[in-house]
Amino acid sequence: MLGQAVDRMNITANPAELLTWYDRHARRLPWRVPPEDRAHGVVPDPYRVWLSEVMLQQTTVAAVRSYFEAFTKKWPTVKALARAAEEDVMKAWAGLGYYSRARNLKKCAETVADDFGGRFPDDEDGLRQLPGVGPYTAAAIAAIAFDRKAAVVDGNIERVMTRLAALETPLPQAKPQIRALVEKLTPEGRPGDFAQAMMDLGATICTPRKPACALCPWTSHCAGRKQGIAESLPRKAPKAEKPTRKGMAFVAIREDGAVLLRRRPPRGLLGGMSEPPTTPWSEEAETDNLGHAPLPLEWQRSAADVRHTFTHFHLEMAVWRAKAPSDTAAPDGHWWSPPADLDGEALPTVMRKALAEGIGKPAAKAR
Repeated sequence: MLGQAVDRMNITANPAELLTWYDRHARRLPWRVPPEDRAHGVVPDPYRVWLSEVMLQQTTVAAVRSYFEAFTKKWPTVKALARAAEEDVMKAWAGLGYYSRARNLKKCAETVADDFGGRFPDDEDGLRQLPGVGPYTAAAIAAIAFDRKAAVVDGNIERVMTRLAALETPLPQAKPQIRALVEKLTPEGRPGDFAQAMMDLGATICTPRKPACALCPWTSHCAGRKQGIAESLPRKAPKAEKPTRKGMAFVAIREDGAVLLRRRPPRGLLGGMSEPPTTPWSEEAETDNLGHAPLPLEWQRSAADVRHTFTHFHLEMAVWRAKAPSDTAAPDGHWWSPPADLDGEALPTVMRKALAEGIGKPAAKAR
């Protein structure tokens, strides 16, 4: 039934037109082999393709670029990453978000190094057996690194395909139709370049707002443009309102400037990352109960709470700070991090916000 519905859409776009455009306009990215080099036999490194695809999940190219360059400089091969200490990997990942990706990155590197001799499986089925590699990542690696014909569908490609077919079914319900369309269009030759060309088309021409239809190699084939609805696609189902959870963060600063930190549990949100001591987060959480404080100090509440948005909820944390004598011992499971070491700690963005608020903006004492 799905195949018949896709056939009725009568897509006339030619992959060769897109590949010709890509050969002239491909983005220069540190993990990508340019099309002119591919034409001369340069083969993509599966490690770099895999690493970039994991980093790019729900993250922009601009944000990923510097992290990718730092990772590949420090760990140039999958075996090098497999041998790295998990704490060092988490520190290098800090600020990139979605920290389960970093934990799976380390597990996957170890699996490839230990079980596959440092060589990635070269097809979708084999790749999907690796930790943290789902259908999209497996298809992307198979196509880009191994030139396998695979339907690669990311957010940019979803946008291109819904406009090309004037597909008004809202996301996520439209995903099976989009995938079927991509499978139909993906050529036997250069499937990896085709996938990257689709990504580039969505990122640079078929943009969410004000698409540059006049510059698109498929403009004459685009049903969305012809119907005047391209900019309104893809349709999206209404999102449920996110709840707001609350909590407390305690920023203890020793006389020498060192800050008290601890490591979060290895599983769960921000698992394995560093943080100043915090309370559990919930919609009913207290924000002024100093019984949760890690040390018996003179705590002061910062003038402003820290606000941060996660995928499924908003967070508001009251930040409390206190000065600690130089001989104050860290509680079990905690440590004092000197000022020079803070930038290198595995602190996620929300915890860096809490530290900045606690270190820089003390306010009124607790009553």
